[in-house]
Amino acid sequence: MRWLKRILIVLGVLVVGVGVYGFLTVRASYPQLNGSLEVDVLDDEVVIHRDDYGIPHIYASNTADLFRAQGFVEAQDRFFQMDFWRHIGSARLSEMFGDSQLDTDKFLRALDFETLAREELALMSPETRQILEWYADGVNAYLADHQGSSLSLEYAILPLSSPGYEPEAWEPIHTLTWAKMMSWDLSGNFRNEIARVVLGDQLSEEQVGQLYPPFPSDKPVIAPAGLEQRGPIEASTLPDDAMTAIRSAAVGPALVDALTGGGFEGIGSNNWVVDGTLTDTGMPILANDPHLAIQMPSIWYEVGLHCTPVGDTCPFEVVGFSFPGTPAVVIGHNAHIAWGVTTQATDTQDLYIEKINPDNPRQYEVDGEWIDMEVRTETIEVAGGDPVTYEVRETRHGPIISGLFGAVDGLEEADTGYPEDFAVALSWQTSQPSTLVEAILGLNLAENWEEFRAALSKWDIAAQNIVYADVAGNIGYQATGEIPIRVGSDGRWPVAGWDSSNDWQGIVPFDELPFILNPDRGFIATANQPVLEPGSLPLIGIDGAYGYRAFRIETMLSETRPHTVAKTQELQMDSRNEGAVDLVPRLIEVESRNPDVVEMQNLIARWSQGIEGFQSTADSAGAAAYEATWRHLLALTFHDDLPEDYWPEGGSRWFEVVSNLLDDYGDPFWDDRNTPETETASLVLEEAMASAHAELTDLLGNDPDGWRWGDLHIAIFENQTLGQSGIGPIEWLFNRSAPPRVGGGPSIVNAVGWTPYNGYQVDWVPSMRMVIDLGDLSRSTAIHTTGQSGHAFHGNYADMIEMWADGEQHPMLWTIDQVEGAATNTLTLTPSS
Repeated sequence: MRWLKRILIVLGVLVVGVGVYGFLTVRASYPQLNGSLEVDVLDDEVVIHRDDYGIPHIYASNTADLFRAQGFVEAQDRFFQMDFWRHIGSARLSEMFGDSQLDTDKFLRALDFETLAREELALMSPETRQILEWYADGVNAYLADHQGSSLSLEYAILPLSSPGYEPEAWEPIHTLTWAKMMSWDLSGNFRNEIARVVLGDQLSEEQVGQLYPPFPSDKPVIAPAGLEQRGPIEASTLPDDAMTAIRSAAVGPALVDALTGGGFEGIGSNNWVVDGTLTDTGMPILANDPHLAIQMPSIWYEVGLHCTPVGDTCPFEVVGFSFPGTPAVVIGHNAHIAWGVTTQATDTQDLYIEKINPDNPRQYEVDGEWIDMEVRTETIEVAGGDPVTYEVRETRHGPIISGLFGAVDGLEEADTGYPEDFAVALSWQTSQPSTLVEAILGLNLAENWEEFRAALSKWDIAAQNIVYADVAGNIGYQATGEIPIRVGSDGRWPVAGWDSSNDWQGIVPFDELPFILNPDRGFIATANQPVLEPGSLPLIGIDGAYGYRAFRIETMLSETRPHTVAKTQELQMDSRNEGAVDLVPRLIEVESRNPDVVEMQNLIARWSQGIEGFQSTADSAGAAAYEATWRHLLALTFHDDLPEDYWPEGGSRWFEVVSNLLDDYGDPFWDDRNTPETETASLVLEEAMASAHAELTDLLGNDPDGWRWGDLHIAIFENQTLGQSGIGPIEWLFNRSAPPRVGGGPSIVNAVGWTPYNGYQVDWVPSMRMVIDLGDLSRSTAIHTTGQSGHAFHGNYADMIEMWADGEQHPMLWTIDQVEGAATNTLTLTPSS
């Protein structure tokens, strides 16, 4: 027994030792938040107050120190996230994670964001470049004294896959490459171009049209009709031999989307602004909640930037949300104006099918002549492996994005990776040097409508719908982005690159982009629906949300009186499923002898009744019954007809598709082509409810009244790298779950997205919520998804998750008295003595 006692003692000591080591390792990266620190890049003292949530308010006497300090504090809290993001933007992921990311790097190298960022940096104004350099100086000042686990816990684990990895210094181009990646995440029309062609390969033209229906006439657009009208343009006729290249072009984007969480069809955002005639204060209220992929830590970083005093030499006083790695505030307010953004239903991407010279794969045809491509050699450094060298080809339209990976998914491509006769080039406005950072800085400084619009004239990529309010009582809206002028196409389909008549004919001038100022109805709302009525000019885009969220928002804005900050917060959490309004009566009228179906009908009927009907709230049994029925209905109706990569994602397009199909119970889509019988809508609706009942019983138990939507609709915030490692203990370190109180769904105002063919787990979320009161800016509120800190187990790592799930918001501090009164930590940065 003595030997057993000794072993137990040794094991106990080991466990305690490992625990102590782990505790110390985890805490090693926690930044200093109190007292004073010498920072040698500073010219003067900087004071940083943080509240309970870890939100820094930075007070500096000069602009240089203000942005140096912003770089410093964002590196304190989020450097690993910044490091990861810059490796995505520069297509250098393999340096951090080995050959698992080699194909992703190959695709991103074709886009060549790093070279573009260097060109952009050289062209930008000296003032903007200087701010980026000051920000970088602050980041590097923090890096100078922090390495390995003292920088972030991830660096203690990363050597398992990348021995010897050490972060390099931060450069201004790293901010710019991430701006390009955000533009990628917020752009997606080319995916629909590919989908239309792939679906057209096995469906009729009419059926493809059913899957991409026109925008419904009973849903609102953002702005009045445009300058002119024109009808739809027919699809280009493309050679059958081009199909391999078109399918291949989808592979690289899918790899990037899997990494960043982009590419979800229904993903979007909400913003609105109401004027003083509709509020309790007589002044505007502005609301915003951008929808982005669920992730850990949050994609946003909340910050206040305060010059002391504000003047010509230090003009910034602004609070709001930044992306880690980006100076200034992207969304928020200053002392004069407030703004919020949603992704615009804009088409800035086109796919060109290039005809390749069969005798020379580095030439392509233009108007009957063979033209040389631009060809460059790229070398990718791979952690734990040899460098990989390959060629990237580019045409006058843009980089070739097909055939990069050899034989993929059964596609018959040449071993060289080059399709024999055709290739796909991506033309995209983001592939030109941008002035986006100048636009953001301009917004931070704007004092009125004219200065707001002047700043947005430089918002050229990642086109957004931007709503506006000011302390004078004005409200407004401005469309943004450099939008190509098309003559031979409307952007819905890939076009023949060998015919120059399909080339872009310039850019829509900013003065022709829609704007609204002080509308008579007293509010403006955008939710990724079309900016203009279908067919209007300028042609901004064909694909966008189908207006279900916008319809619900406009209904609530019209019915609410008066608007207050608290009521606005409630509106942001509205979970009414407008897509259910047409379907529920058809479900209820199904005649069935199956008691499970009858039970589902009763649940769904009760859920849909009354003024609070159709609310997909977390505590609702009826919502669970309906959402499960919707999931099974989509599978039963479409999975037999569509390739798996194009199964329904369940957002507003599919609301509209199913609503239209309900007009014809004998439509071929209702029929299961895998059975000898001919199914109709009645049978499919009944089977969907029966299948949903069986699934819910299996998942949630035998008591339907005890089912809860929140028990299905689970939100897990995963670290984008190590949190998806497949190694349980490591994932436990970094990932966090919301309580099972998350309602909403895609194309619902409370847009907590899920993908029906994958189950009910949350894919994307309102990444932050913000309400700004122009009557008293200190009454404004906000929340983002997880917390300010990127350090696992820190008190501010996950402290916002429950508040976010419950629709709560914290005060958005503004005045110095507010900030000092709420401060729980104060750090003074001083120049080196």
